[in-house]
Amino acid sequence: MSETASRTSPELVLVELDPGQADALAEFFTALPEGDRTFVKEPVDDLAVVRGWAEAQGRAARWLAVSEDAVVGYLALLPLTGWSSHVGELRLVVAPEARGQGVGARLAEHALTAAVEMGLSKVVVEVVAVQETTIGMFNRLGFRGEALLTDQIRDGDGELQDLVVLAHDVHAAASALETVGADD
Repeated sequence: MSETASRTSPELVLVELDPGQADALAEFFTALPEGDRTFVKEPVDDLAVVRGWAEAQGRAARWLAVSEDAVVGYLALLPLTGWSSHVGELRLVVAPEARGQGVGARLAEHALTAAVEMGLSKVVVEVVAVQETTIGMFNRLGFRGEALLTDQIRDGDGELQDLVVLAHDVHAAASALETVGADD
């Protein structure tokens, strides 16, 4: 796998998704618990969909977190269109065995940097309200709650769950860093 993003630690490398990694990403999704796959919002069990992402990303940007040649995380930053073209939707999934090791935070940080490079000024992410650890991680990165959608989704058991929409004003954060000379 080619390294197209930054090396975040000796164990974890972020790589931009390309056609050569489509099968590895499909295997990653197949190994995820059913509930985790539903948060990607696209039919990730369809290999043609995953290959399509790798072949023609358009405005979307997608990365893999790779550790010891295994995909342990997936990140997508999907710019919205029309009157929301300044906003990017973040989709992030970490393999169960890699959770609690900072993989999600590293991917989210990478997405925020990429958002600035893509000219986005806001990034939003949707999180199931009961995922307090995930919400805490995003809060530590500067995301703030913008909406609570009650009974918005069904979990794997068919039970209704609340959904939290978190947002990060990346333009303001980048401007603040530039003001103090820490924008590198």
